[in-house]
Amino acid sequence: MAEVDISFDRNRLDFKATSEIIKASYWGSRRSDDVHRRAFDNSLCAAAFLGDEQVGFARVVTDYACFAYLCDVIVWPEHRGAGIGKKLISALLDHPELATVGGWTLRTADAHSLYAAFGFEASADGKTMHLKRNG
Repeated sequence: MAEVDISFDRNRLDFKATSEIIKASYWGSRRSDDVHRRAFDNSLCAAAFLGDEQVGFARVVTDYACFAYLCDVIVWPEHRGAGIGKKLISALLDHPELATVGGWTLRTADAHSLYAAFGFEASADGKTMHLKRNG
């Protein structure tokens, strides 16, 4: 497999493909393109590429100081199982503007082991996971 490139450049993002795949997910099925446009515009977005082809996406809603909410982590179906989701998560956790953020949160119904590998721990509701880092 070619090397995966993680980009934070919003100009490279294939908005239509990203919006469509999230709308096809269990968590994004009630969202519209307009909702995604506003959400992406107000988040730190990361996209995964193989060459010029986008194959994954994730974003963080954050104040860049105290909290970060990791969401919309998704890999295109034909590229799942190749570690692309892990690379997206790592790139966001390691982003220099998020280095001092101590409180990270996410919600998942089915990917607990993926996030646990990064130190996230499940909360009592069974879906929300938290990560407390240096702060």
